[in-house]
Amino acid sequence: MTERGYTATKDELQTRLARIEGQVRGVSRMVEQDRYCIDVLTQISAIRSALDRVALGLVDDHVRHCLIGGHGGPEDPKEQADELMGAVGRFIAS
Repeated sequence: MTERGYTATKDELQTRLARIEGQVRGVSRMVEQDRYCIDVLTQISAIRSALDRVALGLVDDHVRHCLIGGHGGPEDPKEQADELMGAVGRFIAS
């Protein structure tokens, strides 16, 4: 069985996600308090940017750990490329 996980970056990933979670709660409070729309949109933009950085970090980890390190995913290089490009395509389309 192959080894999977985020052992090298798990703590950093959890910290970033917790920060994003706090930002989302903050936006919810802003809406509840009828804050200025542009301020809410600015915070949403910051959240999206933070999520993009998390996603790109996960792509980097996947390539280094799962593909190069051989710790998960398909064995066939073509299937690996197809899987990765499918994930990147979904990320870009969102």
